Order: sequence, then structure tokens, then C-alpha cells
Amino acid sequence: MSEEETVIKVEHVFKDFKLPHEKASSLKSIFTHATKYIRKNRKFENQHALHDISFEVKKGEFFGIVGRNGSGKSTLLKILAGIYQPNKGKVKVDGRLVPFIELGVGFNGELTGRENVYLNGALLGFSREEMDKRYNDIVEFAELERFMDQKLKNYSSGMQVRLAFSVAIRADAEILLVDEVLAVGDADFQRKCFNHFQKLKKEHQTVVFVSHDMSAIREYCDRVILIEKSEIVKKGTATAIATAYTRMFTPDHRVREVGGTNRWGDNAMVQRKVRVTPTTCDETVKDLKITVDFEAKEKVHNPVFGFLIKNAGGTEIVGTNNKLQHVMTGTFEPGQKGQIEWSVPNVFNDGEYFVNAAISHEDAVTQHDWWEDAERFTVYKENRTPYVVNPFIELKIKSN
Repeated sequence: MSEEETVIKVEHVFKDFKLPHEKASSLKSIFTHATKYIRKNRKFENQHALHDISFEVKKGEFFGIVGRNGSGKSTLLKILAGIYQPNKGKVKVDGRLVPFIELGVGFNGELTGRENVYLNGALLGFSREEMDKRYNDIVEFAELERFMDQKLKNYSSGMQVRLAFSVAIRADAEILLVDEVLAVGDADFQRKCFNHFQKLKKEHQTVVFVSHDMSAIREYCDRVILIEKSEIVKKGTATAIATAYTRMFTPDHRVREVGGTNRWGDNAMVQRKVRVTPTTCDETVKDLKITVDFEAKEKVHNPVFGFLIKNAGGTEIVGTNNKLQHVMTGTFEPGQKGQIEWSVPNVFNDGEYFVNAAISHEDAVTQHDWWEDAERFTVYKENRTPYVVNPFIELKIKSN
């Protein structure tokens, strides 16, 4: 991509915070010896929040940032938003940027929902007339028509989030910063939020997205960076970084029953066998079946079953999981066995393919059993194309 398409450029950014260590023994000592306490007894430790961070975001890109709690993700987003200034380095943002970092900032509990909508709109730079035009859409999206004349302090936390999000998405932004706002609210509203971001992706809206939900990262993000201990440790595709991130949580818990360096997890639920039928196919095969036999070793609630198919060059072709399919899996007791079957259309080109199979915790972060290259299959097609997929395409030519 050309330099002109870069809308965010971060160059060698460092950010430190000073953390106080000495504490006064009482309130009295603070007030009676304030000068002495501040000048002599106050000690600080430097906390390195970000260390030499560099990356670029292109126009129209859905860019992901992942990392464990305390790694520096939120600090980085606040620097991009201009809330914090880096100690060292440069950040260049080309375009109007709106952060969805802390929804509801500026809301007043003593005001009604209606009054807070107009207040938040003013903070986003909208005039009264502009908010009049947006008001009905905001309330309809939040599904709070009956509550808009109640004071905000009487709203539940979920209602407040719905209202704040509904106002925020009306901002005329060229770049959106999103920090885990979809982790709150009920399932129906989360789905509505995801649908909104799917719409933004189709419209090529530039979004910087921080999340612990690897299903969302895989579904939306074009590129992702992984931050660990204040540094970028990996950059790449959504699937590659999501895999690296989930593996960080189970580095010392290999699935011992079957072993293998390409397999890891916490062993709460294991895949006993992964099969692809047929293992060789041609144009006459319409669908392939991926069958996974599994067993629960512990009590597991709503595990996430998924698969990914890639070609011999490592290009990811197709994949999904039951969470993306909006299917709940229920609770499995220790010793309980089961089977899951996926039916996949034969859209594959001539060549060899590999299947990754996985079972994760319902948070889609903690892996129970990730099995890299669990099975393989081969496709033979006489009608080859130079493209990634090769589905059956019907051609008709008519002459007048």
C-alpha cells in the first residue's frame, strides 16, 4: 500500500508512568507535614507501559490490538486518542478520530436519558439541530424508548452502555478506536453491536479494535498486533495472532494423552479423533465432512468447537466455530463423550489441505485442545484456476 493510504503512523513510542511508593501513616501527617512529605518522603517507581511501539494503520483497514491484561493495549489506545502523550516517539493521525474507550464518560446521573443524549452529542461536537435529527435513531438502537425521561441514575449498567454506544456510533468519524465495549450488555445487544461493526467493515471504515474475544478478532480484523510486556511481539493475520494469543495462556499444559508439538490446551476437554471424509475428492464430491470425537475431562460449560482449513502454502481458506454460528453447546460432565460434524462445500482448488481443530473455553480465549494439522485431505480437479478457491460454476452461452 502507498504512503498516502496510511491514516495512523506510530513511530518508536515509549510511555512511562510514575508510581508512588511511600505512604503517609495518617491523614493528620499529610496535612501537618505536607511540605516535608512531598519533598522528602515521596518516592516513585517508573512503570514502563509501552516500549518502542511502531506500526501503521491503512485507510479502510480493521486493525486489531490484542494482549493480556496489563500489557499496554489501553494505554496505546489512549495515546492514539490524544488522552495521553508519549514520553518519546511520534504518533500521526490523518482524519477525524472518535474513541469508544470509556462509554458514558460525560453522562450525568441526575439528568434524564434524553438530556444525556443531547449532552453527549454536544461533547461529540453536534449542534442541537443535528441531535434532533439523530435522536430517534439513537433511542431506537438503544431500545430505551420507555425510559428516556427517567434519570440516568435509575438505569441499569447495561442500559447506560446501550445508550452511550448508541450515541457514540452516530459520530461523524473517519477513524474509530474501540476498546472492549462489546464485552458488556446482554447477548442481543452485543449481536446488534457486532452487526454494526460488520456494516462498518463492508463500508471500509477505518477501525482500531482492542478485544479479548478471539472470535471477534478473527471475524473482523485484517491485520493484528500482539502486545506482551509493553512491546509488540508479533504482527500478522487475524488467525495467526489469535492462535499465538490463545497459546500464551497454556504454554505449560500440553495435551498429554496424544502429545505432539502441534497440540496444546488445558486438558479440560480433548479431541480423541479428527476425520475428513473423503480424504481424496474430485469435482463429483459436493461436500466434505469434518468429524471430531471429543471427551470432557472436567465439567465444561458451553465449549467452543471450531476448525480452520489451510492449503499447503499456509493460506487460510475457510473456518468457523459454533460461537460465530450463534449455536450454544451446553454443559458437559466429566467423562461425557460426544461428536461434532461440520459439512463444508467442496470449493477447494487442486492440491493438498490441512485441518486445524480446536475446543476452547466459552470465552474463546482459553484453549482446552488446539490441534494444529489434525488431519489432511487432497483435492484433484481437472478444471484448475489460479485462485484460492475453485467452486463449481455453471456457464451458459446464448446467441441471438
